Amino acid sequence: MEQEQADQLKTQSEENNGKIKGYLVHAGLFILTLITTTLAGAEWSFQRMLFYTDPAMSWEDFLGGFSFSFPFLLALTVHEFGHYFTAKYYQVRVTLPYYIPVWFGFIGMPSIGTMGAFIRIKDAITSRKIFFDIGIAGPLAGFVVAIGVLFYGFTHLPAPDEIFDIHPEYLAFGEDYQDYVYSADTIIYKEDLQFLDQETLSQLEDSIVFDSSRPQIKLGNNLLFIFFTNYVADDPEMVPNPYEIYHFPWLLAGYLILLFTAINLIPVGQLDGGHVLYGLIGYKKHRTASAVIFIAFVFYTGLGLVNPHLFNEQVTWGIPNFIIEIGFYLFFLYYTFYSLSPDKKTRWIVSLSVLASQLLLLYFFPTLKGSSGWLLFAFLIGRFLGVYHPPALFDQPLDLKRQVLGWIALIIFVISFSPSIFVS
Repeated sequence: MEQEQADQLKTQSEENNGKIKGYLVHAGLFILTLITTTLAGAEWSFQRMLFYTDPAMSWEDFLGGFSFSFPFLLALTVHEFGHYFTAKYYQVRVTLPYYIPVWFGFIGMPSIGTMGAFIRIKDAITSRKIFFDIGIAGPLAGFVVAIGVLFYGFTHLPAPDEIFDIHPEYLAFGEDYQDYVYSADTIIYKEDLQFLDQETLSQLEDSIVFDSSRPQIKLGNNLLFIFFTNYVADDPEMVPNPYEIYHFPWLLAGYLILLFTAINLIPVGQLDGGHVLYGLIGYKKHRTASAVIFIAFVFYTGLGLVNPHLFNEQVTWGIPNFIIEIGFYLFFLYYTFYSLSPDKKTRWIVSLSVLASQLLLLYFFPTLKGSSGWLLFAFLIGRFLGVYHPPALFDQPLDLKRQVLGWIALIIFVISFSPSIFVS
């Protein structure tokens, strides 16, 4: 008896130690992500990094980065705990969120400080309703925070001349700088002119030599940003230029929250949007719809990546370059469609069909272009996450209330989705 009690105490002690270690992992990842997103916020806001810039990021700059990391991580956390508490409600075993810190400042590259967060579900989900409820809870909760962040950002816009604190070189053009600095022929950079005073800049206005070899970053657009710009901002003229929004932490955080929301709500596979669409239409219809949506998504994202009007006669190793480009792109499509079918022949047929359709469309409309920024997500879905949703043991249709919420979630996807993530 004493030995049995001792074994039970030992087992309980080991379980408690395991829980403590688990909590430390979650807390440690959160703290690291808080640091990396704060660094990222400071980098974007002040164009200074810990290394590679002169002057380097100061402590005050770092603290200023919390204006980005706070709203961004708040939305991310609310999203994940929406999943967590719903799973707990259904007594589904689930982990606390794992945050993914990512920072490239040590090699001089800007980042957003994280690849997001996720929870791990430890039990099999047996009901279509439970799949739906857990899937939809995160995006809806995070979207509520996103609206709050966007409202604050668009109702607390800085004075237009604050851009000169970040880009003093724009002073050479005065209040009409936007007519010049975003032109392909007159792109200018802070590091080129940051040490010149306003008087000197004014004198050099006609003789400045611009370097247009380094592209600036322009954020894409979405329906919510358009709405807030036109109907929520006190004055649409005060909204920063799309080339400058990343300097304004609340606007950047709001944009990225919408981006993460749209990614999660892509209605394929086991993404949140996949759970939602599966709940709405069931396994058989979702399997067909998911494949069609995914193929259309890949078709759009890769459109223009290989353009017949841009082929040239250059040769590498005796092979025309356009053949090499088509070959690489075709193999990329094949592996992107990897989970679409276990049959190799089917994957090749789909890949060749997408490629041929893109080339044919571009032949007649050569200026059409998708958004290659989404290709990475398409590849991750098709190669690793999977295109299809697993069936549930209990596959009853949803009630009317859940059906309404499901279509609302898909509308949120549409208004949050940016056809182009970044425009260089």
